[in-house]
Amino acid sequence: MNSPPADKKKIVLAVTGASGAVYGLRTLQALAQSGAEVWLSISPAGGEIIRRETGIEIDLGNPAIHRLCPTGGESVHYVPYNRLDAPVCSGSFLFDAMAIVPCSMRTLGAVASGCGDNTIHRAADVALKERRRLVLVPREAPLSAIHLRNMLELARAGAVVLPASPGFYHRPDSVDALVDFIVSRVLDALGIDNSLSPRWPEK
Repeated sequence: MNSPPADKKKIVLAVTGASGAVYGLRTLQALAQSGAEVWLSISPAGGEIIRRETGIEIDLGNPAIHRLCPTGGESVHYVPYNRLDAPVCSGSFLFDAMAIVPCSMRTLGAVASGCGDNTIHRAADVALKERRRLVLVPREAPLSAIHLRNMLELARAGAVVLPASPGFYHRPDSVDALVDFIVSRVLDALGIDNSLSPRWPEK
């Protein structure tokens, strides 16, 4: 495989078991279309949520990337969630940033405590310890004091906590527009130029 261009972003993306699988899939598609090199991992609960909410069946051993990402899928590398020897689990693997979209409260807690036991947890730990951008997109309501404490710990550790709370000032006319509002902010946080959603007008 040829080496990617020097300016090509290398992004780790994880999809975990919170409702809102569409956020993760849309982020995957937008990253691939941007030209980024994507290292994708999906937790078992994330795969189940994808099935329930989108109807797409996921084989966690060998997912059909073309079904998850119809265009740009050739730039997506799949990493099984239980591969602790995967490249993304090492600090010497130089990825630019990581996003967990959506981020379950279990994943949030594991990353906040530093007690991870799978590829996703370890990659997030690497992002934090190596001072790389880590973006977490929780989708839960209401939030308990434990959830809020974990978010505070992660924010203090340098992560970006970006709840899936879409705005309405752009007058969205579809669910896709609401999803793209959040995905646009995720890409912003990852340093990926995009025009997925209208921005506040300059005056």
